[in-house]
Amino acid sequence: MPSATYNLFRDAILGEQQVVCTYRRHRRELCPHIIGTNKSGEEVVLAWQFAGESSGPLPQWRCLRLAHVRHAQMCQGRWHEGGSHRTAQTCVSDIDLDINVHVRKLR
Repeated sequence: MPSATYNLFRDAILGEQQVVCTYRRHRRELCPHIIGTNKSGEEVVLAWQFAGESSGPLPQWRCLRLAHVRHAQMCQGRWHEGGSHRTAQTCVSDIDLDINVHVRKLR
């Protein structure tokens, strides 16, 4: 059974909503794109971090282990597509929901 955080991020993908949360002591402003589990079976999300705090430059792709996400909230705002995909993503090995495959192709 998915966690409450997983369900929030999944709903954000379906509604193309931003998520604001704390991850590893940094406040993040994200647009989640792909959600599922990693090779270890942990809930993960691949998200485009467009603002907030980071130990590196922004914007950039982030792979978040949802067990470490705190204070997640959906919020209104412009949807951010993210930068180029030069390599295949390795964050989510068992994909539950991908915005480009499961959401946008249905429109």
